[in-house]
Amino acid sequence: MIQSKKDYLYYLACDKIALQQKRNHPRFMHDTIWTFERLMRKCEYFQNCKHGFFHKIVLKWLKFRYVRLSQHLGFSIGFNTCGPGLCLEHYGCIIINQHAKIGANCHIIGDVVIGATEPNLVPQIGNNVFIGAGAKIIGNVYITDHVSIGANAVVVKSVLTPGITIGGIPAHKISDNDSSKYIIKATEIFKNEGEN
Repeated sequence: MIQSKKDYLYYLACDKIALQQKRNHPRFMHDTIWTFERLMRKCEYFQNCKHGFFHKIVLKWLKFRYVRLSQHLGFSIGFNTCGPGLCLEHYGCIIINQHAKIGANCHIIGDVVIGATEPNLVPQIGNNVFIGAGAKIIGNVYITDHVSIGANAVVVKSVLTPGITIGGIPAHKISDNDSSKYIIKATEIFKNEGEN
């Protein structure tokens, strides 16, 4: 969760790496997903860190822009749900419950639902998780690190074994392959770049 300007800049940098962007800023009308992620992080920063009267007005404007762009792209993603290094591969129907928690370096394809069965029964997803097209993760489930979730899988039970692939309805283990070939470990790349 973004708690400072340093966190905000860190999230922006990791998201940029995950999206494989080389430019300093998104191109108008071309990098809409990157624009969306940057706007989401800005909303999170203002909501979490800026509490003055003027900042509240700015946040309302940012939220208005966020909702408009969300509707355009088909996204419904609550604030403070996704860790750094988020990669939304395609626009069109990605729903993430506002109380869900997703770790670092998550790669989501499209037509994905991460939803609740009851208000507080929401998924928690670890780091370096790949979520294939059409996957549904529903209810009070925990997905551990380095898991790959296959296309159209329906996950209704926790996955506690790291580094496997799950798929099917209901989802179950289908291989020992982890998520490494589908994700970019942006947080590690950022750390390594900072050390050089």
